[in-house]
Amino acid sequence: MLASEKGNQSDIVEFILLGLGNSVQLQFMLFLLFLLIYVVTITGNFLIIVLVVADPCLHTPMYIFLGNLSCLETCYTSSILPKMLTSLLTGKATITVNQCLAQYYFFGSFATVETYLLAAMSYDRYLAICRPFLYGLIMSRKLCVYLMAGSWLNGLVANGITLFLLSQLSFCGPNVIDHYFCDLTPLEKLSCTDTSFLELIVALLSFIDAVIPFILTFTSYICIIIAIIKIKSSTGRQKAFSNCSSHLMVVCLFYGTIIIVYMLPDNPTLRHLNKFFSIFYTILTPLVNPIIYTLRNKDVHKALGWVQKKLRIFGRSYFFCS
Repeated sequence: MLASEKGNQSDIVEFILLGLGNSVQLQFMLFLLFLLIYVVTITGNFLIIVLVVADPCLHTPMYIFLGNLSCLETCYTSSILPKMLTSLLTGKATITVNQCLAQYYFFGSFATVETYLLAAMSYDRYLAICRPFLYGLIMSRKLCVYLMAGSWLNGLVANGITLFLLSQLSFCGPNVIDHYFCDLTPLEKLSCTDTSFLELIVALLSFIDAVIPFILTFTSYICIIIAIIKIKSSTGRQKAFSNCSSHLMVVCLFYGTIIIVYMLPDNPTLRHLNKFFSIFYTILTPLVNPIIYTLRNKDVHKALGWVQKKLRIFGRSYFFCS
C-alpha cells in the first residue's frame, strides 16, 4: 500500500508557473509589454545578423562575434518569452514536466554559451587594444570559428549533463513553481528525491561555465583599462575606450544581474525581488544588446547606411524593370 501511494505521488505530469502576478488586468498589460519587448528584441538582433552577413566591411572577428551573440540572444529570449506570452494571454499557467525540463535545458545552455562568448569577445578586444601588432596573427578567422564552436558545444554538453541528472528526479508534489520560467533551483525544491549529487555536479559546472569565463572576462578588461590609462593622447584613449565600451556595458549588465539573482538569499521576502532582477538578464539583456551596439558603433551605422543604399538601388531597378 505504501508503494502504491508513493507511485501515485510521483505521477506529477505538469507544473504551475505563478509568473509575475495574478490580476487579469495586470497580466494583459504585461502581455502587451513583453510582446513589444519580444518583437523589438527579435527585430534588433536579426538586423545585426543581416548587417554582419551582408556588409563585407563587418567580416572581421569583432563583428562575427557580435553576429553570433545576436543569434544567441534571439534563441535565448525565445526559450522563455513565447511560453510566458501564451500564459499571460490565455491565463493557462501550466507547463508539462517535459516542457519544463526542455525550457530549462535551452535557457541554461544559451546562458552558458553567452558566458564563454562574452569571454571570447573580451579577449578579442584585449588583443586589439593591448597587442595590436599581434592581433591579425593571433585572432585569425580560424581561431574565431573555434572559439564560437567551443562556446556552443560546451554550453549544450554541460547542460545536457545537468538535464540528464534532473530528469532522474521524482516530483511528488507540490507542483507550483514561484517563477515565470523553469529555473534549476525551483525544480530541485520540488523534487522528493535526494538532490545532493545533482547539486555537487551543478556547483562544479557552475565554476567551470560561469566563474572561469567571468574571471577571464574580468582579467581581460583589467588589462584593457590599464593599457588605456597608459595612452598619453586623450584622442587615443577615447578611441580605444569606444572600441570596447559597448561590450563592457553588455558584460556589466549580464553578470551584474546574474550575481544579484544568485547571491540573494532564497526566502519569501526576497523572492519577488529575485524575479524582478531575473527579468534583466533573461529578457532585457537580449533587448538592450542590439540597441547598445547600434547606438554606439560607427561601423554599424555605416553598415546600416550601406544596406539602405543597396535597398534603394534594388527598389529603383525593380520599379523600372516592372
